[in-house]
Amino acid sequence: MKRIVGAVLAGLMTFGLVFGMAASLNLTSDSLGSATTVVAACQAGAMNATYTSTYTAAAPGPGYTVGTVTITGLAATCYSKPYRVTLATAAGASLGEATGTTPAAGTTIVVTFAPVVSAASVTAISVLISG
Repeated sequence: MKRIVGAVLAGLMTFGLVFGMAASLNLTSDSLGSATTVVAACQAGAMNATYTSTYTAAAPGPGYTVGTVTITGLAATCYSKPYRVTLATAAGASLGEATGTTPAAGTTIVVTFAPVVSAASVTAISVLISG
């Protein structure tokens, strides 16, 4: 009986200690806000991407790799804006990403990937022009 009473008292003391420590925690929160706005694309027409591939025996080879992507058909409304180009797998996993600024004139963006990407793995390309 003494053991049961002792165990109950020990449990109550532990609960009280934990509860007391939890009650002493302070938590504050910053405000949270959200908004939605419609954005227009700077590019109405289609662009075309071509790949420059090179055979390499080194990683990620052996095989062909993509080191440069040339994007043509850039509209003047997209000049001098930041871009991000991602090469991806069919599942959407990024294989490589390159960033830069679109040219101030002309219709072509030349994007260089470092390190190079295995050409056999590339099944999708995403281009983001913002600003």
